[in-house]
Amino acid sequence: MMRMLASILFLALTAAPAAAQFDKVLKGLGGAVGGGGGLNDAKIGSGLQEALKVGTENAVTQTGTVDGFLLNKAIKILMPKTLQNIEKPLRMVGYGPQIDEFVVGINRAAEKAVPFAKEIFWDAIGQMSFEDARKILNGSNTAATDYFKSKTSKKLQTAFLPSVTDVMNQVGVNRQYNDLMGRYKDLPFSKSVTFDVNQYVTEKATDGIFYVVAQEEKKIRTNPAARVTDLLKDVFGSRK
Repeated sequence: MMRMLASILFLALTAAPAAAQFDKVLKGLGGAVGGGGGLNDAKIGSGLQEALKVGTENAVTQTGTVDGFLLNKAIKILMPKTLQNIEKPLRMVGYGPQIDEFVVGINRAAEKAVPFAKEIFWDAIGQMSFEDARKILNGSNTAATDYFKSKTSKKLQTAFLPSVTDVMNQVGVNRQYNDLMGRYKDLPFSKSVTFDVNQYVTEKATDGIFYVVAQEEKKIRTNPAARVTDLLKDVFGSRK
């Protein structure tokens, strides 16, 4: 093995241009010599990207159905903290049912909007840079999702916001919100409230998708049956 490597290095150094060839050979030897059954960082990066794509697909399937958000306690969208100050006085004057309908409405909007997020997420995954691919692979059971979220969360929300706003209008949530705010303003001693309900639902829907993607990544890392492609089997099957 050492004789073969020496021969390859000799040929690389005597070829022109020598520096470029030497660099190329060293990169090629990285997978064969340093490790892990021929897995180089590029292949590991591709495996991590595929895991996130599979996770996103499964997350959208799970959350993009009726009660996908509403009945999942981990991701259910609750009354915004900013609006909790108006909730008590409105309930006291008989608007409790309307508030409950509003909470259901924002979850229904998220459920209808998440299918639009899949392509946005997939595009972002394809643009990910995995300089630390091996570190991420051998990190926590949600390391790839955590990395993806930290790098892309705000950009994804910006891209996702128009779809959420459209759905919010379609299902009547913005109308419900405006109605509640109008009723609150009619109450004595009401205070001025500024709140972007569309942005709120966008952020919570995005967080919900990330949460489920993380759970799916954990399955891929810990359960061989969840590795549904050859690449996932190869990369995660060889994980230390």
